[in-house]
Amino acid sequence: MPARSPAELVLARSFTQGSTRFNVRDLQIDHHHDRSVTMTYQLDIAQPNHPEERWEVALPWSDKSFVDVFTSPAPEPGRLDMLASLVRSLLDEWWETKGYERQAAKMGRRLC
Repeated sequence: MPARSPAELVLARSFTQGSTRFNVRDLQIDHHHDRSVTMTYQLDIAQPNHPEERWEVALPWSDKSFVDVFTSPAPEPGRLDMLASLVRSLLDEWWETKGYERQAAKMGRRLC
């Protein structure tokens, strides 16, 4: 198994947005010929007063301005932090809208 890039290591860290905890169990990043990527997360999502849920989410990323951050062995720290912040915001948005927004619902599936 190849070593993870610095971007993969940062993006695979668990995080909290508001009162929601996103525990990252696994992350797979698939690079496509058009220089886009798909990040497939396996998450345990915890919220106060709710049972924990396990999900798999495929997050497409077509912003080619971050290709260097995904592929560099030493990305610029500020850009890496920006990428992580954007991805975490997108995961939080998916979580909040998956129940009523069709495109968000298609991105994830509940595992148990």
